[in-house]
Amino acid sequence: MEQRLQSIVDQLNEYAEQYYRYDNPTVTDGEYDALFDELLALEKQTGIILPDSPTRRVGGTPIQGFSQHAHLGRLWSLDKCRSKEEVVAWEQRIQKLHDAEAGLPPLRYALEYKIDGLTINLTYQNGRLVQAATRGNGVVGEGILAQVQTIRSIPLTIPFDGTMEVQGEGFMPLSSFDAYNKTAEEPLKNARNAAAGALRNLDPAVTAARKLDAFFYNIGYIEGKELSSLPEMLAFLQENGLQISPKVQYFDSAVEAYDQAMKMAQSRKMEDFLTDGMVIKVCDFATRQVLGQTERFPRWAMAIKFEAEEAITTVQAVQWQVGRTGKLTPLALLEPVEICGATVKRATLNNVGDIQRKHVKIGGRVWIRRSNDVIPEIMGSVDDNGQEILPPEHCPFCGAEVVEKGAHLFCSNTVDCKPQLLAALAHFASKGCMDIQGLNEKTLETFMDQLGVRYPADLYRLTESQLLGLEGFKEKRAQNTVRAIQESKDCRLSQLLVAIGIPNVGKKTAKDLAALYPTIEALADASAEELEAIYDIGSIVARSIVDYFADNKKRHQLEDLLACGVVPRGEMKKDDESQGLLSGETIVFTGSLSQMTRNQAKEQAEALGAVTTDSVSKKTTLVVAGENAGSKLTKAQTLGIRILTEQAYLDMISQH
Repeated sequence: MEQRLQSIVDQLNEYAEQYYRYDNPTVTDGEYDALFDELLALEKQTGIILPDSPTRRVGGTPIQGFSQHAHLGRLWSLDKCRSKEEVVAWEQRIQKLHDAEAGLPPLRYALEYKIDGLTINLTYQNGRLVQAATRGNGVVGEGILAQVQTIRSIPLTIPFDGTMEVQGEGFMPLSSFDAYNKTAEEPLKNARNAAAGALRNLDPAVTAARKLDAFFYNIGYIEGKELSSLPEMLAFLQENGLQISPKVQYFDSAVEAYDQAMKMAQSRKMEDFLTDGMVIKVCDFATRQVLGQTERFPRWAMAIKFEAEEAITTVQAVQWQVGRTGKLTPLALLEPVEICGATVKRATLNNVGDIQRKHVKIGGRVWIRRSNDVIPEIMGSVDDNGQEILPPEHCPFCGAEVVEKGAHLFCSNTVDCKPQLLAALAHFASKGCMDIQGLNEKTLETFMDQLGVRYPADLYRLTESQLLGLEGFKEKRAQNTVRAIQESKDCRLSQLLVAIGIPNVGKKTAKDLAALYPTIEALADASAEELEAIYDIGSIVARSIVDYFADNKKRHQLEDLLACGVVPRGEMKKDDESQGLLSGETIVFTGSLSQMTRNQAKEQAEALGAVTTDSVSKKTTLVVAGENAGSKLTKAQTLGIRILTEQAYLDMISQH
């Protein structure tokens, strides 16, 4: 038994060294926690706690290169639970200890996010930030003042002129993480490692480049100020310019807090930070004093772990997919792994360069991240094992030669490569384009295989009798499908411009073009110089438009569409827009809307003269917030932007 104990201790210490000292985790949090729980159970069963057992420690030991800092107040780890039953038992223990002590206020609990970054401890003296440190082992950490000073949200001076240590979490916003990885030669594996690596990098310029942020949740030490509760302490932090964790909520019961935490687990993907759980805390400080702490963690707080959004698994193979433009995109086939309650078997890779930058190999282990219910993304490799991934020389579907254009590979066959034709048809019929009801990719593939449909114009030649010959098509479905196709002939010019798939032309650009050119023929005759003169259209977009209409095959397909009776209507002119109810407004819709989809809301607002965007900035004039609005709402509040609920917004536009 002791041999097994030593084996687990050695493994955990090795994992901890990689995690705490080098910010290079080699196992997931779930794997580490499972092994740690096994160690706790064995120690309880045998009564043996080895001298180097991680159960005796809170974190890692300081690395060489940073000065050591002795914390004025200890930084604790948190006990954790994974079920409601564990929370019930914890609350019962607290209630028993609370009731045994006279004079305490009724129990009240706070619920806050458990941010996944790197714990930092700030020291303020005489109103100035004089030190910042990592957690280290909870008693002694590493001084990282120069690194922390690059975080713009952290005040270098505060009104309070006593000595104070403030504990919080430094993190890399997911928006900053994604923006960084778009241009980085060596992409970051995940936001947690990115923050930890930046804060513990000897060069503060590296820290600054990652645009970190920080939230603060505790004062570990303070002189000259009495604080009696968590709400009072958080208010004091805010008065001194320190950001606190968003959406802190208060409850009379820990079980109520747990139920709310489970709801917030579903909405956390809307936040701009990585979180791996929630924390329930007793609010009253006198009660905390009575409850005390164990050797490792306080009895007055409990961490609730969420299901992981990240995991480590093995790449088994790579499959190359072909899109509507002929671009080949690699898709990694993975050893199945659970993330956020779903079994993940595939993950996206952008191109050959992405494979090389992330050192992905067949048979190698990789970090994967799943967010916003999209296909997971490989963030980087864990090891250097495996077989090199070689780019294909020929299209895996039609056998045509593969050509390299910039960072991507393309199939050279634009005439009859089936995946390209099918994807182009699906795009043409999709919502936001021609919006033809009932034409999903499976149905379109049937049309291709059995009715010879190849290009969008072929759809408008289909008859009910042809569809009745297909499996799954009875009279009503055939009628509805043909009717939906024919009704789509009456469309807006901007719809058609998006539907035909001009490279680099999205909805906004299409609307701008349709407002300036009365017909598609007029746009087709425009020169690159003329197009570049239009606001927000640069040389790349202008060249894409000119090249598209210069392609005889594309021009013929467009003429064929018009000959089939597709009649694109002109758009509202800019002069007309200036008379709209929402003229001059720049609107952001955020959260879950109950009475319309996000796209419907945008289209309606734009029809009333507004400009809609997906991000909040100083140019934003109105934010419409639905249920579970996240970081966009928080930013709008910070910038003092006008905010309306969905109903208030609808009432406003309906009264005019």
